[in-house]
Amino acid sequence: MITAKLISHPLVFKAPAGTSRGILKTKPTWFLILKHSLTGKVGIGECSIIPKLSIDDKPEIEEQLKQMVDLINKGQVPKVSDYKEWPAIQFALETALNDMAYEDHFSPYPGDFSSGKKTIYINGLIWMGDVEFMHRQIQEKLDEGFNCIKIKIGAIDFESELRLLKSIRDRFSAEQIEIRVDANGAFSYDDALSKLEQLAKFDIHSIEQPIASGQWKEMAVLCVKSPIPIALDEELIGVIDPGDKIQMLQFIQPQYIILKPSLIGGIAASEEWISIAEKNGIRWWATSALESNIGLNAIAQWVSSKKTDMPQGLGTGKLFTNNIDSPLDIRNGALEYNSKINWDTSMLKQ
Repeated sequence: MITAKLISHPLVFKAPAGTSRGILKTKPTWFLILKHSLTGKVGIGECSIIPKLSIDDKPEIEEQLKQMVDLINKGQVPKVSDYKEWPAIQFALETALNDMAYEDHFSPYPGDFSSGKKTIYINGLIWMGDVEFMHRQIQEKLDEGFNCIKIKIGAIDFESELRLLKSIRDRFSAEQIEIRVDANGAFSYDDALSKLEQLAKFDIHSIEQPIASGQWKEMAVLCVKSPIPIALDEELIGVIDPGDKIQMLQFIQPQYIILKPSLIGGIAASEEWISIAEKNGIRWWATSALESNIGLNAIAQWVSSKKTDMPQGLGTGKLFTNNIDSPLDIRNGALEYNSKINWDTSMLKQ
């Protein structure tokens, strides 16, 4: 029999984080802990939502989690697919079950990454803010050895953002530093192409979600005309049916998609997106969605099992005052699993 326990653990940001959905100071998070009564194996999953972005950002999500825990404790382990309207719950249940299936704690997708044999190159994330703040972050990432940086744009005036990008290109070529930008839907369709043409002067690798999601026709036009490859991000959120996924990707035909398991239904859902994308000549990379090290670890282990050389968006572990201490570490622009560092298992005793 499997028993379950739910622990509420709201994540607290070290500094207010500017996102496309406003300023975040805390982030709702729960840990799902499963234990097999016969083998004693434990599995841990994370349910974590981004306010105003996750489709399961609803007051009743905690009640859904408690009901699921009650079901499990009554011997009725639900299927991950039972929670299609609750992608963050799907991610938590799926990864907890996977983790419990293996010998070691915190190893839902064991392999070369979790054994310390493989690292994952990641992009350095530059948060929205004033010009001075963003300049300082960029310099820090360069000093830390990142050769791929992702800059969120749309928070300050566009001319200042262009000058910021120019200052990077004046020092580093595209071969030295790859620049990704994320507009989070900040552009209007009417001026998007003009802005994309101005951004293209700085050898931008790709732009995420230049216009708001839900505008398939307009996004499809931009994907044809844009001088910068376009990556769909928010566009994937809430698209659940496989037929709808196929229809959307074939209609819009983006160059890339970005996978955030907590927002799109977990690892199996991400695999489904990859399968459809690859059949249509679309590349992908994965990004954590401000999870703690529990969720970040699961995503990293899964990504490591895939055949991809794209820098991933997995560097969120140091944002919080109350993150879970873990072997995850960043060195020279890569995420690594340092087996010399132990997980903090105190939460298991709560």
